[in-house]
Amino acid sequence: MDMGQIVLLMVAAAGAGWIDAVVGGGGLVQLPALLVAGVPPVQAMATNKFSSVFGTASAAVTYALTTKIDKRVAVPAGLAAVLLSGLGASAVTLISKEALIPLVMAVLVGVALFVTFRPALGTHPRPQLGTPARTLAAIGVTGVGIAFYDGIIGPGTGTFLIIAFTVILGMDFVDGSAHSKIVNFCTNVGALLVFGFQGEVLWLLGLGMAVCNIAGAQLGARMALRRGAKFVRIVLLCVVAAMVAKLGYDRFLAA
Repeated sequence: MDMGQIVLLMVAAAGAGWIDAVVGGGGLVQLPALLVAGVPPVQAMATNKFSSVFGTASAAVTYALTTKIDKRVAVPAGLAAVLLSGLGASAVTLISKEALIPLVMAVLVGVALFVTFRPALGTHPRPQLGTPARTLAAIGVTGVGIAFYDGIIGPGTGTFLIIAFTVILGMDFVDGSAHSKIVNFCTNVGALLVFGFQGEVLWLLGLGMAVCNIAGAQLGARMALRRGAKFVRIVLLCVVAAMVAKLGYDRFLAA
């Protein structure tokens, strides 16, 4: 790998950290960059997780210092996420991603339409929705369903987490992003443990990318906290559109 490719990966890691900290979806930038640099697919996924775990941890700490975290949701969802994302990573070679990608695209399009036609969604908190039943549902959706998805394929995990917390528990987009970072950190840890045990992580490259990912994550988290839910909503819609385009190109147009 030449110096130009390394510089490209560092820049991609910083951009991915920024996107992840605001709305999730940093893998849209970082994972393709690793593949373009010639890293084999499984090693690219593993190294992406290694880099991302530092960025999500950094963003989670920044959000936690200024945002009230609901431990009733974050703790059990995070613990479940470690296990389920690890299971997903273990099954990564058993399930056809080609079959899953159209489904993921359909869900992303649904998310974009839902957010577009409900402009008030996520702009103000609705704490009355935080009932015990909805709390349990949020733990199941984020700590089990989305966590398993992150381990086995990944794109859009942070975005799905934000939408889940916003729709199910009535959080605004900033609070949803804060809680998503905690769960996303745990999903990264679970998958990373599996990939590390399998010897798939490029540790030195991943460490350099992790430093850049942290820098981007700090900038993104601070911007989201400063500019508020409307800013997060706009970035979310842009990232969802980019993810649909990228997944569609990879699935249907790429040779």
